[in-house]
Order: sequence, then structure tokens, then C-alpha cells
Amino acid sequence: MPHIQLLSPRLANQIAAGEVVERPASVVKELVENALDAGASRVDIEVEQGGAKLIRVRDDGSGIDEADLPLALSRHATSKILTLEDLEAVGTLGFRGEALASISSVSRLALTSRTENQEAAARVEVEGRDMDARIAPAAHPVGTTVEVRDLFFNTPARRKFMRTEKTEFNHVEECIRRQALSRFDAGFTLRHNQRVVQSLRPAESAVDKERRIGSLCGQQFIDNAVVIDAEATGLRLWGWVALPTFSRSQSDLQYFFVNGRVIRDKLVAHAVRQAYRDVLYNNRHPAFVLYLEVDPATVDVNVHPTKHEVRFRDGRLVHDFIFRTLHRALADVRPDDQLKGAVAQSFGREQIGAQPVSAGPEAFGYGTQPASMTPGQPPVHDSFGRATTMPPQQEWKASDQMGFYQSLNEGGGVVARGDYSHQSITVTQPHDGADEPPLGYAIAQLHGIYILAQSRAGMVVVDMHAAHERITYERMKRALAEQDLKSQPLLVPLSLAVSQKEAALAETHGDELQHLGLQIERIGPETLAVRHIPALLRGADTEQLVRDVLADLIEHGQSDRIEAVTHELLGTMACHGSVRANRQLTIPEMNSLLRDMEATERSGQCNHGRPTWTLVTLSELDKLFLRGR
Repeated sequence: MPHIQLLSPRLANQIAAGEVVERPASVVKELVENALDAGASRVDIEVEQGGAKLIRVRDDGSGIDEADLPLALSRHATSKILTLEDLEAVGTLGFRGEALASISSVSRLALTSRTENQEAAARVEVEGRDMDARIAPAAHPVGTTVEVRDLFFNTPARRKFMRTEKTEFNHVEECIRRQALSRFDAGFTLRHNQRVVQSLRPAESAVDKERRIGSLCGQQFIDNAVVIDAEATGLRLWGWVALPTFSRSQSDLQYFFVNGRVIRDKLVAHAVRQAYRDVLYNNRHPAFVLYLEVDPATVDVNVHPTKHEVRFRDGRLVHDFIFRTLHRALADVRPDDQLKGAVAQSFGREQIGAQPVSAGPEAFGYGTQPASMTPGQPPVHDSFGRATTMPPQQEWKASDQMGFYQSLNEGGGVVARGDYSHQSITVTQPHDGADEPPLGYAIAQLHGIYILAQSRAGMVVVDMHAAHERITYERMKRALAEQDLKSQPLLVPLSLAVSQKEAALAETHGDELQHLGLQIERIGPETLAVRHIPALLRGADTEQLVRDVLADLIEHGQSDRIEAVTHELLGTMACHGSVRANRQLTIPEMNSLLRDMEATERSGQCNHGRPTWTLVTLSELDKLFLRGR
């Protein structure tokens, strides 16, 4: 058996490089993080041939003292932590002291730096072959420049795994995008083969931050995003989440930062997925840019060399906080918020709220007076720029609306407990001088399927079945929440063979499971007996349901499986109980449906995630008919 020997510093660094330096983007990430930790307000990144030939990162941070330059390229040498207490509350992006040593072991590296106290800068060079540092004087302003040339020149096997220049640069660009999203107070410039690809100034104000988000994630994202800012129990979550209608076919627009560090975490992903559960269509993915601020002592970032994973001390608290914040924010979205995004895309954000005011339904013959010109009425400019006069909005009589839902939904305001077939409705009537409702006023029904409504922004088209389905579904959920889940005893208890871990978990969470309508008793080391199940789920696969719940408890510390299955059942009931196609509605009935949509949570999507309405703006209509050209 061979003797145990110490690895040479060069070989140890190359082993570490296998974890830290995966591709050019990994090098850029480590160098940019070092620059930001040094307090840089400006970071310039230049790459050639996708980063294989050259990576140069320059910053205006605090710099490195000349005496520390050789040590900066050594393994486990850092200025960011000193004691175990520092490691348990890391407040910087880097802290391992491995990045520069790993990079220099597989490339030709040169580091030039100057501090405020130095009269001249110094430059240190090292090559992967011998790792001997050579120091010489140099000219450089306060800050640091790191040049990495010929990446993997001494490890041909690693170089063969590199992709095309375009692919590698795409990864570099994505890396800079993440860093630019994490630090609004710093400016970034990215050049590839002498060409400027990205130039971002520091963003301090809310408008500048939204402008940076728009340039990095697309203006459509920011136009369809809801602003989040919530604090509770020492946690703060802020940022932007896209409306469900702006979903993606892949999860390429999801950025989550913990104390400024971009992470990928299963707990966070599950909380976000749960918040979007009944508003996304099929296998679509939400889009978001979110920032979680926590006490550094409550999160462990020393989990993986790439620092992309973290571990929370109280994962359940973090999960619940993220879920409830997003769930509440999405529930509070009303058609008025969605209209702002739609109008912004068509007219530009600065024109929101400055669109021509539309006439009410009386202008189409549905009011008590003809739509005639009224003396003294202030002029309003149409889309052609011509001055015109709109008729005054008429007050609708309540008696015109009270017939609604008698045959359509048998009501819509207060739901009787346990009975969804007899409901009552309160109809909100427009008053003189009141602002126009977000969805405007109904003017016609198309093919018994769609409601056409006129609003100040243009024409709103509503899928009446999808809209009524969401309204009914939300009422059922509220009624169920008020009376809790009722359990039903099984005639013959179901015996399940499980692992000891699952059996112990079911025993520990017995009270929580009983609150969900599940009564499970441990009758052996690896045996469970299911005695009660939720009454609404008596037709479900009980064994699979219990196993799924236990799997959730193991992975996330809690389970929403019963709630998810229950809501799926309520969604089916709501679908069958909603108004069907080819049902002819009167104008008052259509307007009552629009008002209910405006007051209902998540009314922009049906239970299956399909959109319930869309807006065709005046600008889009003008383009169709070449008006204004």
C-alpha cells in the first residue's frame, strides 16, 4: 500500500479549481464578487473569445496592499473572516480564500492594485506551471485590475470541455446580469471582443432600479410586474414578481437573492411554486426578481464551493414568509393593476393614466338618455387629436341589475355554509362623478362566449365562463376556510407500511395532520393506520395522498398536499357550476359580472391558469385601421 503524502500546492489548487473554476463565467463571478466586496462603485469586465483568451476585471474599490499581493494568491488566505464567529455570520460574497489561488493554477494571472495610502501601484504575476509570484511596480489608480489569460492552458482535458465562444459568452453575460441585479449601487460595463455589450450606471432611485430591471430582464417583465416589500419576524422580502399572465415556458427569468447573494434553493422554489399554484397554466413558470434580507447568523452560506446554495436555520419560517407574502401580493392584484401594465406596453409608462376618457354604456343606447352632445361639457381629444365632447355618465338604477345571477349563478356575494346553490349578491352601481371602473362598461356579447366592454384604455374582452369560474372558485374557498375541513371516519382503517422515519414523522405531526382532516395512528414501528380522511376527498386515493403528505413533511417540514387536492376538487365544482357558453346575458348582467371580477382575488386567471380577460388598447386599434398616419 502506498504511503500517505501531502499534495503539492499546485496539485491542491488544481483540485480546488475543479470545484470553483468550471468555465470562464465562474472566473468572472469570483472576480466580480471580490470587486464588490472591496466596495467598488464601478466594475468593468472585458472578455475575448468568450473568456478563453482573456478575462479582465477592473474596479475602483479599496485595493490590496503591496505586501499582501503574494498572500492574496495563496490558498485559504482572505481578509473577510478571521474566526469561527465570522464564518457563522458571513456578510460578504466571498470568504473561502480559494478563488484567486484556484484561478491562477489553471491560467496566466496578473493582478495590479493600489490602495489609497500607496503612492504607486504594484503588479503580481503568476502562471499555473510553477505558481511563483513575481512582483513589480506598475501604474494604476486606486482599485484593482485582474487579468486572466489562456484559461486551462495547462489542463487540456478541462479545456476540451469548454463550449463554443458564443455559448461561453452567454454564460458570462448571465453572470453579469445576476451581479448587476444584486447590486444596484454599482455600475457595470461588459465588453466582448472590443465591443460594448452592457453598460449600466448605478441605480439609486426606484425609477432607476426599474430601468435597470427592464434593461436586464426585458421591459415587458417590469411592465407586468407587481412590486413586493414586506417585513416580518426579522425577515424582509422585496422586489418584483410578474403577473401570472406573464408566465414563461422555462424558468429562465427567476432570480432570488439572499443578502445580495444569488442562490438556487429548493425551499424557496417550493414556496414560490405554491404561491402561484392555481394561477399558472399547465407547466408554465413564474418570473420574478426577489431579495430576501435576513440576519447573516441565521443562514449558512458555507454549503458548497460555488456558494449557490444556502441553508436556513429556520427553513419553515422562511418558507411560510415567502409563500404568504407572494400569495397575498398576487391575491391583491386587481384588473386595475393589470390594465396599467397593458397600457404601459402600448403607450409607454409615462402616459399611464393620461388616456382619453371613454363614454359609459349610455353612449351606446343603454342609458336613460340619448347619447347627445351636452352644452358646457369639457372637450376630450380622441385618438386622432380632434376635440370632441363626451356625454355625461348616467346613474344606473339598481332595479336594472337585481335580476342578475338568478339564473346565472343564483347570487355572488355571501355564500351559505355548505350550500353553493343558493347565494345572494350585492351589486355596486356607478354614481355620478365616480371614476370609471377598471374593466369599463359592457357593450355587447360575442357568440355567447365573450363580453365586450369599453374602458378608457380601449376595448376589454372577457371570457365569461373563465371569469365566472374564478369568482365561484374563490367564494367556495372562502366558505371552506370559514368552516374548516371536515373529516370522515373510514369504515375499515387503512393500514400502511412505511419507513420508521415516516412513522415517527406522522406521530410527531399528529395534531397538524388532524387539523387537515387526517387522523393517522402509529400501530407499529413501521406501520400506520389511517382512521379519518377529509370528507371532501373521500373518493381520492387515500394511500397515495398520505404518502405524498409524508413526503412533503420530510422535504419541506410541512405539507399543503391536502389543500392542493381540495382546491383542485373545488375548481372542478366551480367549473361545472359556472355559466356556460352560448348563455345570453343582458347588459346589466354583464356589468355585474365585470364588477365581481374587479372585487375578486386572482380574477385575471381561471382555476386552470387561463386568462379571463384581455385588453385591446386604442393605440392597437388605431394601428389596425392605419389611423393617425
